Amino acid sequence: MKIGFLGVAHMHSYSYANGLKKLGIEIAGVAEENEELGRQAAKEFGTTWVRDYETLLSRDADAVIVCSENARHRELSVAAAEAGKHILCEKPLADNLESAEAIVRAARERGVKLMTAFPCRFHPAAAAMKRDAEAGALGRIRAIQGTNRGTMPGGWFIDKAKSGGGAVIDHTVHVVDLMRWIMPGAEVREVYAEIDTRFHDMAADDCAALIFSFDNGVVASLDPSWSRTKSFPTWGDVTLEIIGTGGVGKVDLFKQNIVLHQDATLKTSWVNWGSDMDEGLVSAFVSSIRNDTPPPISGTDGLEAVRVALAAYESAATGQPVTIKR
Repeated sequence: MKIGFLGVAHMHSYSYANGLKKLGIEIAGVAEENEELGRQAAKEFGTTWVRDYETLLSRDADAVIVCSENARHRELSVAAAEAGKHILCEKPLADNLESAEAIVRAARERGVKLMTAFPCRFHPAAAAMKRDAEAGALGRIRAIQGTNRGTMPGGWFIDKAKSGGGAVIDHTVHVVDLMRWIMPGAEVREVYAEIDTRFHDMAADDCAALIFSFDNGVVASLDPSWSRTKSFPTWGDVTLEIIGTGGVGKVDLFKQNIVLHQDATLKTSWVNWGSDMDEGLVSAFVSSIRNDTPPPISGTDGLEAVRVALAAYESAATGQPVTIKR
């Protein structure tokens, strides 16, 4: 099997490439407009760089991983679908609802597999939480509290023309997907959000408090802020606390670490020793192609997460709860 990269602007492209190498997958090439970025990635991935994505799509690759800026996801994903390539697209699926719907539609019409990159599903702790919830260990779920706080990434992530927003669109989608996954069939019905820029001098949002009402009666909250300083031991966190009628469960996906104190950097860091979520993600993508099975995380999953993030922006702009229409 051969898999190429359409864009490597997102840092996750490096961990995805490492996961593919462990699986023995040949990387068919890197298509990236930024020559310096593309050549560096191609060198580390052990493949070749091309500037235009049409050249890569003309090769005999079976699939592509889209890791460009958010605003280019639609262009690259639709082109890949039309070329008959299966697609793993970095989150968020797109920077607006119309583009997300276009990606899902193109994949369906061309009969290619479309998977959204939500690696948190492949963490053993998250999987255990899902099993406990579905087995009824917590009783009936009443509320969920989530966080996905991180360090402000800079670069194109804070250029709204390329990213579609700031912390809210970057981090909301991960946790919304986990909540939907843990409660199969439940969808966010209403969103209320307070969004602002309070930690950094920039145009994009860097902090928020979000409240979701699900159609199964569950109320959930989320802090998706870029509130972690550069000196914080790791880039951020992903946590969920589920409150049920029969118990409370809490999961922290970044607890598998060694606390490292370094005189050279005068900094304490948390070095991960445990599960590789990104490797689990690409392994599931490869498996769905080899076995001709539906990807475990669909394009629709990505679409729904984008829908919620955009509703949060609308709520913050109007100061009112927003009812999601499907």
